[in-house]
Amino acid sequence: MSGDYSPFTLIELREEAKKRNLPVSGTKAQLMDRLIEDDIASETNGIIISQSKFTEIKQRLGEPALGPISLGGVIAFGIALMLVSTVLIVRPAWLGFGEDYNYELIDYDQNSARQFAENLVSYGHGDWEGRMSGTSEERNVSEYILSEFESMGMKGTLHSFEVPMHHVNSEPSFRVCLRGFNFNPCDGILAVGSDVTSFQHRIDYVIQGFSGQSEYTFNQDVQVTDLGNGSDDGQWSQATGTIGYLRSGGTITGNTDMYVKAVENDLAGLIRVNKDYNCGKIEGNDCVPIFKGSSIDAITEANGGSVPTDIPFIAMSKDAGDLFESLVFNGSGNAVVEFLFDVTNDQQRTIYVPCGEIEGKTSEVVIAGGHHDTVYHGQGAIDDTSGTASVLEMARQISSIVNQTGMPDRTIRFCTWGGEEEGLYGSRAYVDKFKAELKDDLRLYINLDMNHVDADFENRGNSLRLFTNNADDYDHIVRITKLYKEERSDVATKYEIDTLLLKGEKGEQNGMPYNSDHGPFVYDISESYRGRAVVCYGSGSWEYHTYLDTLDRFNEESLGVSVTIYGTYMRYLAYNSEM
Repeated sequence: MSGDYSPFTLIELREEAKKRNLPVSGTKAQLMDRLIEDDIASETNGIIISQSKFTEIKQRLGEPALGPISLGGVIAFGIALMLVSTVLIVRPAWLGFGEDYNYELIDYDQNSARQFAENLVSYGHGDWEGRMSGTSEERNVSEYILSEFESMGMKGTLHSFEVPMHHVNSEPSFRVCLRGFNFNPCDGILAVGSDVTSFQHRIDYVIQGFSGQSEYTFNQDVQVTDLGNGSDDGQWSQATGTIGYLRSGGTITGNTDMYVKAVENDLAGLIRVNKDYNCGKIEGNDCVPIFKGSSIDAITEANGGSVPTDIPFIAMSKDAGDLFESLVFNGSGNAVVEFLFDVTNDQQRTIYVPCGEIEGKTSEVVIAGGHHDTVYHGQGAIDDTSGTASVLEMARQISSIVNQTGMPDRTIRFCTWGGEEEGLYGSRAYVDKFKAELKDDLRLYINLDMNHVDADFENRGNSLRLFTNNADDYDHIVRITKLYKEERSDVATKYEIDTLLLKGEKGEQNGMPYNSDHGPFVYDISESYRGRAVVCYGSGSWEYHTYLDTLDRFNEESLGVSVTIYGTYMRYLAYNSEM
């Protein structure tokens, strides 16, 4: 094989490069350039280039052929061309100009990723299915992840941290009773004519982050106050001592602000009804209730320095809310509520961070991570079983490469985080503990959180966003993405893969967001230091933070995009310590 390589396939070009002991990575054009350069060196022995070969070189340079000339003459011509040109400088890599980054895409096994995901889900709560931070489910899944790292030949470490964490102790009860004749009791043998409606936990309502406990029975007759959409401060002040009922869509949009209002006005409890999110998308025409956390610092400040332990906070679905309204606000006035929530929210609990490490020749480190915890009431198949399964598959592939290639220049570390759903507690605690080491040695942090695309492209889209806060890392990711689209086109063509550079300051529109576990690595290591991170977000997760986020919609193929691109960059950084 020599001369014109354009008719040959990428695989054929790689085979020829391999025969000549040349690098086999890169695009088709890069491999063609590499082979032509080798042809020049072997055919001329550094003395002269034939007319046909010189013609080919000049055609590549975009200039007319002049006749036979020495290799030194070609180089001299190229240098002269660069010196006289003020508009365009032609610098082909095959003549020694520019960077040849020599990327080699790592492999990805979607069946392996699927198995990791299924294993992770199997550690969920027996009834509620979640792996809530601070629970035995989270501890057990952390130990499983650690064992996987160690089975890959890594040095395993299980970090633990004591952090503020609420805990749901038992199944709650939320019922409404329409009392019968003469306001008969709602329970027992005297409950003649009374009609009790039970709302189903997880489906009709979910407990919110840092909710308090309550033991409000029918006999206590705790009143419910309609707060509308929460925009009227007067309605809040009139709700003191009652359970506030709040429809979404007002000026108060976040759980923290809602809970603070409940604290400031001394409410007995709070119900937020979902009237505008995921409506009609995943369960008939309903708007399924979602879990959201609250800022414990803001709540504590509003409560005078401590966490209020007796203000339960739940979110209801639209359909369940409509039924509740018809019973309580539009009925005959004889409705009473049972509100039983066994929640501990004023203590610390242990969360876990399992890590696997491949030691390098230097202490400089590249870290990849995702969070293994989920909301308490669901499998969290996408958020973030997908990311943790991706980390495990990336770790498996990189470990295999190291076993074949030898010790990397940089240290490689894989970690998964507990406490993400309640406030990034795991990654924040880890960064705080190792901030001195990270400031000196962290080269890059890779975050995989919902790096997944639902298979329903027609209705949910097919996009993946790869973004970073560093221009050099961005350039590499763009190049590797281009290579991925060429070499793995059978998968790549199915997805819209976007790359984005976010160089702004924290909180700015063009800045790296602080909304997942990359945040502490970027912003918390030091006030004067900005860590470098790359992140992937997927699309189509309408089931986010609901009980319907299950493996039924899991698309393991989509995880391969970010695993391959970021894993390839991790591999490159591991063996190129000057970058």
